[in-house]
Amino acid sequence: MSPSTQALLILGGVIGLFVWNRLPVGMVALGAMLALWATDLLALEEATAGFGDPVVIFIAALFVVSDGIDRSGVTTWAGSRLVALAGDSPGRLLVAVMGLCALLTALISLNGAVAALLPMAVMVSLRIGRPSSRMLMPMVFAGSAGSLLVLTGSPVNIIVSEAAEARGVGAFGFFDFAWVGLPILIGTVIVAKVLGPRVLPDRAPKTATRDLSRHAEVLASHYDLADGFYRLRVRDGSPLIGTPPDDVDLSDYQGVTLIGLQSRLDEPGVVRHVVEPDDVLVVSGTAGEVSSLAVSQRLAVSMKSMPETSPEDLVNREVGVVEVVVPPRSPLVDETVFPGMVREHDLVILGIEHKGEDVGQRSVNLSPGDALLLYGSWDAVDALVNDRDVIIVDSPDLLRRQVPFGPKAREASIILVAMVALLASGVVPPAVAGVLAAGAMVLSGVLSSKQAYKAVSWETVVLVGGLIPLSTAIQRSGAGDKMANLVVDLVGPGRPVLLMLAIFVLTTLLGLVISNTATTLIVLPVALATATEGGVAIQPMLMLVAVAASAALLTPVQTPGNMMIMAPAGYRFGDYWKLGLPLLLLWLAISMLIIPLVWPLT
Repeated sequence: MSPSTQALLILGGVIGLFVWNRLPVGMVALGAMLALWATDLLALEEATAGFGDPVVIFIAALFVVSDGIDRSGVTTWAGSRLVALAGDSPGRLLVAVMGLCALLTALISLNGAVAALLPMAVMVSLRIGRPSSRMLMPMVFAGSAGSLLVLTGSPVNIIVSEAAEARGVGAFGFFDFAWVGLPILIGTVIVAKVLGPRVLPDRAPKTATRDLSRHAEVLASHYDLADGFYRLRVRDGSPLIGTPPDDVDLSDYQGVTLIGLQSRLDEPGVVRHVVEPDDVLVVSGTAGEVSSLAVSQRLAVSMKSMPETSPEDLVNREVGVVEVVVPPRSPLVDETVFPGMVREHDLVILGIEHKGEDVGQRSVNLSPGDALLLYGSWDAVDALVNDRDVIIVDSPDLLRRQVPFGPKAREASIILVAMVALLASGVVPPAVAGVLAAGAMVLSGVLSSKQAYKAVSWETVVLVGGLIPLSTAIQRSGAGDKMANLVVDLVGPGRPVLLMLAIFVLTTLLGLVISNTATTLIVLPVALATATEGGVAIQPMLMLVAVAASAALLTPVQTPGNMMIMAPAGYRFGDYWKLGLPLLLLWLAISMLIIPLVWPLT
């Protein structure tokens, strides 16, 4: 059996397993890699070289950058601005997201645009109650169309432009691709808006992102946080010093109630006999009466606990809330607590739910299963993640992501802009730009090293790394040439329209499982030879190759951007072609209509 036949059989097997959809896509990719080695099509070093490919490194780095801008609240801010501008209409938001992805793709790359916009698109979908599966695929397909707006929109454009220059017909101009790219983008937006809701699945991902944007309001309502309370520190010379806690009389201050007294030492279980300097009185009441109490009794307002006016004040760039449950055998069981009390890490107890009921402002002895609403700095809230004395109900990290432009948003924004600038200018290779940005996210404190590792979708990395050697084998074994020669023999010379159609189909078929860059490199010599033998001008043939290679619309493995949305949207392998096939036919029709008008066939 010839090497080209072996490569084609492996290619067919990969496609079949992907369509069967019973095995993890990463396992299929690794199986293809091993099959290439077992059949001697590639040496072991070549079969495993995909995992060291710059594309794989770039993709992994983009996942880190994407998580950094999401974790810092940049995507929440961008999503809020998008909703404010486009309203809450699903149709207008879809058009806005698709247009933004196309524009960003033209500036950097499809993968970079998807990485930057993916968290925002998911959050916008949650905000308007629309499944992300109805938005993410149109967004990526619009990005693919956006790659045809300018010369630097895709490596494919540069390859075909250099090929045209090498054949002496002149390179394509920077905006030449827009002649066909802009109509394709407009058509893609229209078809996705009209057809998308009918063919895209209404499916939730296995690990759905929760919308915690209104979480503070829910907690404030659940714990009946209607009135603010104050922490008043006892200053030297206060007439309350030496008074037993039970004898503290606040009757002269209308509406002021003593909730509890906390020692400056914050020692749980210590019985206080008298009030001492630096102790804290927790009281509730109106601001005016509390102020009178503080002045007359020489008390300092240590902290006014939240909320006083709005539940939104519970969560901002500096502070947040967290709901915890007391587990069995916790040291907190039987401890006396009350609202306004400061616990470890400078966390203030805002509310207590004892045996399923809100205790209001009274003190209570904690029991297993009781819930506490704690308020403090984000560092203090994060410290509870590893605290075994309590069980956290909602992840503080997810809640903090809902804060628009959070504490590290400025650093994350600068890093993102710098990465975009590097990608757009081409000063460094894309992989270098991605790694620099990912490293900056960690060094600047936007992400910890552990968070950066967790941000990477390793299934995507394994899939792409495992399939890159298959592209190499197809080129080296002659399988690509065999397919191309077969198409040319079937069409024959003297039929320029049919020859262009055949090249489009060939490019599309090859692009089903290998990258558009590899597809272009395989098809390019065939397209040039076909143009020469069939009497077709070179420029229209090359432009057609660029369009067909960019039409990564049928499978998730055609481009990393398609893979990146697979898990967040809950897509399956067979979901892509339902919207992708109509769009592919539209791209073909627009190409066959416009390309001959701009670049004559003969």
